[in-house]
Amino acid sequence: MRRRGAYAFSMTILQKELRLWPGVLAVMLQWLLWIVVPIVAPDAAAYGMIGGIVGGGLAVLVWWAFFSRAPLLERWGGIVLMIVAAFATRPILHESIAGGMMGMMFGILIVPCFCLALVIWGVVSRRLGEGPRRAALAAIILAACGVWALLRTDGITGEGRPQLAWRWMKTPEQQLLIRASSEPAALPAAPAKPDAPEEPPASPAAVRAELPAALPSPRATALTTPDWPGFRGPHRDDTITGVRIKTDWASSPPVELWRRPVGPGWSSFAVGDGLIYTQEQRGEFEVVACYNATTGKPVWTHRDAARFYESNGGAGPRATPTLHNGRVYTFGATGILNALDADNGAVVWTRNAASDTGATLPGWGFAGSPLVVDDMVIVAASGRLAAYDLATGDPRWKGPEDAGGSYSSPHLATIGGVPQVLLMSGAGVISVAVADGKLLWKHSWPGAAILQPAVTADGAVLITTGDMSGGIGTRRLAVARGSGGWTAEEVWTSNGLKPYFNDIIVHDGHAFGFDGSILACIDLQDGKRMWKGGRYGHGQLLLLADQDLLLVLSEEGELALVAAEPGQFTEIARFPAIEGKTWNHPVLAGNTLLVRNGQEMVAFRLPLAKTS
Repeated sequence: MRRRGAYAFSMTILQKELRLWPGVLAVMLQWLLWIVVPIVAPDAAAYGMIGGIVGGGLAVLVWWAFFSRAPLLERWGGIVLMIVAAFATRPILHESIAGGMMGMMFGILIVPCFCLALVIWGVVSRRLGEGPRRAALAAIILAACGVWALLRTDGITGEGRPQLAWRWMKTPEQQLLIRASSEPAALPAAPAKPDAPEEPPASPAAVRAELPAALPSPRATALTTPDWPGFRGPHRDDTITGVRIKTDWASSPPVELWRRPVGPGWSSFAVGDGLIYTQEQRGEFEVVACYNATTGKPVWTHRDAARFYESNGGAGPRATPTLHNGRVYTFGATGILNALDADNGAVVWTRNAASDTGATLPGWGFAGSPLVVDDMVIVAASGRLAAYDLATGDPRWKGPEDAGGSYSSPHLATIGGVPQVLLMSGAGVISVAVADGKLLWKHSWPGAAILQPAVTADGAVLITTGDMSGGIGTRRLAVARGSGGWTAEEVWTSNGLKPYFNDIIVHDGHAFGFDGSILACIDLQDGKRMWKGGRYGHGQLLLLADQDLLLVLSEEGELALVAAEPGQFTEIARFPAIEGKTWNHPVLAGNTLLVRNGQEMVAFRLPLAKTS
């Protein structure tokens, strides 16, 4: 009895000697930086996460290894067990966490879990004997790893935070497939009896009979101009003219017309003749889908046996369809280029731009939306441009090979009276001749190539490059053609507007866009920031030029009206539109607003302002 009492007393003394307070403080600071900072200061999210995980992890490691007063075996044995457990857990992780960029992040994200586990163990095991205490240490380390085996990620936010869910919960895509296991493909090459669709597709004739008053009349011929021909509108600049809306959303809010689930993907819409077109993923099929603009009911679908997935952005196509002269041109995330009949989805021709150009599938998938110029459709197979004959799909030309990787779309611009195609790439920006794809000029500015270049009213070119931490910025180029050829010189580079994957808008001598996750405005003459305000995450925006008005769609799915004026930031109205991470560009056709994300799409009617 005396021995047992002496042993218990000695163990109590040993546990009292465990120095816990430095570890508790380090873990509290670590989780504060990792969790709280991205919420209260989104622009500093990356620094908070890195500081919390790396800095806090090092602080806890130093405390545990040298100042915790834990027995030597427990200190170093615990560190070894953490390393072994992290590697042993990988084979049982969900694919969304084990693979790709998230797989690399797992090795970092596990650090705060281990740190918290050590502190919890120190608190709860103070009065345990040596054997139970060590067993508890092993158990809590294994639990810190094992909990990750119960999770999946539905991607990351614009600030890089993983969107975690229990792995047994059905994804929105799985729920959609259960609701409608498949919708019939239009004119399949190898007909197979499909499962019954959720709703019977409407015929094009029936669609035209139900055209909304907000949209123009049906085309009289195949040459009628679409309401919204594709990515970012008629000029790929997110600018709308000829429409004036009511801005008092308290008394005249947007009116929901319809809402329906949609497969994952970051495509926007093309709109014409009372139909809307988008791209989505449905299981193992990459889908081009056509819906009735009035009701949202499906009209037709075209399916390709292809699936692209990466853990940060999720599954699905990244590009937006292009509508031109009765055909829809689509570019899939794996490189499939289709020309489809706009009325029924019948395949006119199909190519694989990745095979044609020798391009390697980039980490985020092929993301450039097709551009129609003259009698060609041009796509960006990562950083290499390729042109195809509109009628036949025959290759016409390929651009330079050394452009660098790109997630941007080809952009038509007229500079010095010369039409040319611009492309942002990982190396900077290039311009090629429309006729043959020969290089006209280039400007080197390495970085993330995601956004579109923009041409100002006085002929300058704006380019942007950014990263998840909110770095880099916007650059103005003076492009000119002289006797020695073309030149593209830097005029200024501004860090007052630092977009990442959120396109900018040029209006009335200023540029508007996202500086990290906050809206900002800069002067085009010198790049000076005029204002910064309004937290909308990594959203997208449209310009109603006639009203000097920005229509913002936040990353969280809220709509906002903001004055497109340089004096100050002024939010005029706000309205909840859609739930879930929303990276897709919104569309305004007439006064019908279309928004979507990776799980649903919604149509709203914006009340029109009276015109005198």
